[in-house]
Amino acid sequence: MSDTCQIDTRGLRCPLPVLKARKALAGLPSGGMLTLWADDPIAVIDIPHFCTESGHSLIDVQEHDGAQLYLIRRK
Repeated sequence: MSDTCQIDTRGLRCPLPVLKARKALAGLPSGGMLTLWADDPIAVIDIPHFCTESGHSLIDVQEHDGAQLYLIRRK
């Protein structure tokens, strides 16, 4: 099992980025890292809220050409 995963949810709208993040994180071991691309305007609210509610750590958020790159560590 890999301890890293990258998913691209650009073009998908709420709630799909969070649902895909949840599924990807479930497949990672504790401490695993998820890199998630999203361009849904609501993702800037939903992804941090999801991390807080589920106990995962939002390590970094970067803006790139109208999309955000989220780095999330699984609890």
